[in-house]
Amino acid sequence: MQHTVNNKNRSMKHNPLKKAGIIVFLAGRYFFALFFLYGFWRKLTKGWLWSDLMLSFFSKRFAELPAGSFQASYLEHFAIPLAFPIAWIVTIGELIIGLSLMAGFAVRANAALALFLVLNFAAGGYYNLTLPPFMIFSVLMMLFPSGQWLGLDKRLHERYPDSIWFK
Repeated sequence: MQHTVNNKNRSMKHNPLKKAGIIVFLAGRYFFALFFLYGFWRKLTKGWLWSDLMLSFFSKRFAELPAGSFQASYLEHFAIPLAFPIAWIVTIGELIIGLSLMAGFAVRANAALALFLVLNFAAGGYYNLTLPPFMIFSVLMMLFPSGQWLGLDKRLHERYPDSIWFK
């Protein structure tokens, strides 16, 4: 095991481009985490967990969408009837994702959760130009072991090598 770690460290010293790529990727992971933590904080301070704000956002967006569109159907049949639990799932989900990505804890699983939330934002008609980069970066975080580069995943993987959560 120690031999593998030494080879990785030697590889990083001899490949500054790889090291720069990892640093940029980790910076992206922290930016991503901050985005989700900001979303959590904003929803918490605006009272999304104990008010009908989510329902009013969904209802307003539903009125703006073309009747019969996928987004309108998604809102009408799923999001609007479940607005209150969705507000909780989104808000607490953003907190979990943000904290986990900051700590490098179960990064791949939290990236999958982030992708799920972002895809649901798009399905609800809240599509904007920030969503594709977040979708792409979620997939990249699921593919690359950034929690191994910096975070709790590395130590937890050493302790629980068969666990899918820390790879």
